[in-house]
Amino acid sequence: MSQRRCSQWIRVSAVFVAMLIFLGSVFQVALTVQTAMAESSVRPPANAVTNAPMAPGVARTPDAVAPAGSVTTGQLDVRGPNSDATLWGEVRRGSSFTTSIPGPQAASLIQSYGVDWQQIRAGDGVIGEWGANAVALTIIFLLIFYILRGRIRIDKGFSGKLIERFKPHERFCHWLTAVSFVVLAVTGFNLFYGRELMIPLYALVTSPENAKTIYAWTASTGKWLHNHVAWAFMVGLVLIFVMWVVNNLPTLTNLQWMAKFGGLLTTGMHPPARKFNAGQKVMFWAVILLGTSMSLSGMSMLFPYEVPLFSWSYGLLNDLGAEAVLGWPLPTDLTPVQEMQHASIWHTAVGMAMMVFMVAHIYIGSMGMEGAFDAMGTGMVDRNWAEEHHGLWVEEHDAEAAAEGSAAATPAE
Repeated sequence: MSQRRCSQWIRVSAVFVAMLIFLGSVFQVALTVQTAMAESSVRPPANAVTNAPMAPGVARTPDAVAPAGSVTTGQLDVRGPNSDATLWGEVRRGSSFTTSIPGPQAASLIQSYGVDWQQIRAGDGVIGEWGANAVALTIIFLLIFYILRGRIRIDKGFSGKLIERFKPHERFCHWLTAVSFVVLAVTGFNLFYGRELMIPLYALVTSPENAKTIYAWTASTGKWLHNHVAWAFMVGLVLIFVMWVVNNLPTLTNLQWMAKFGGLLTTGMHPPARKFNAGQKVMFWAVILLGTSMSLSGMSMLFPYEVPLFSWSYGLLNDLGAEAVLGWPLPTDLTPVQEMQHASIWHTAVGMAMMVFMVAHIYIGSMGMEGAFDAMGTGMVDRNWAEEHHGLWVEEHDAEAAAEGSAAATPAE
């Protein structure tokens, strides 16, 4: 493919992706507005059945309670099934009620699971603590590895001969996915940890009230970016899967690479690898699987109460034997609000796991390995680098080039 055709392909792809992002955003906004309008009124319809009396201006006579003395020695004797204590006690115990207010979330009068959700999902909760520790430990490990191993150099040095590693459309799809993920990670991190982390930092240079105002602006802007850049990430995820899935299927050669840890620990050791080695394949499938899972849970939150995922997923896992492994069945009767809570927990946890993989990927592709960034930076890599890290791929590349040259040299009949 000529350079001109490559440039045209990139321009067309960029316009196509931009249109997808724009249409997705319009669809999202339209659905959000429609849902908000449907739930904007809390007035019951004219034919709704409510507690008597119905006459305007007449208050309901409250249920009588036993008079309490100066010291109460036991429970109050609440008289009447319509008393507030009886009503909310039944709600807390999980009794079902009906409501005439539109919107699936309106039927949840008391959301007891919300306390557990807050403890798990909060920035200082379980996920926040484990996620921050995982990312921090990954950075510390890579720093120690760099101090002990140093930068992985090209043993033979730069040859000055270049070989095309990735074509323009491959680099476009990679950077579309990578840049969109970085935006999602930064904005998601700010939304998750910002209240506990960023407000105190802003307060160091301004007043506490201004710090809250600044964070409110960054959080709202970050939420808008997070919701809309997510479409670009999902498009990039599909593109890199279609483009590279064949090259990332596991082979027996990968076992040899894994046994020697890719030669990363020993200077001069270079196990054979094709276009993608075993480490890159692990990274590819981690991005595809975690990214897909994160996208599905994100879609559930982009369209609240419209894309329930977890009741169905838990039912499937129970059928596959999850109850025997865990000792208890996973819940399959989640309310719409609980669906959203499970989606936010899963989305955050998977996002943290993906950040761990991305930190390692960024390290190897930049300061960790000499010549590695050129593969996605310019698409051209030094031949010595390619032979050392992807020797089998170089042999295939040379064979294809020789075949093409032979075909070009053969005169047409």
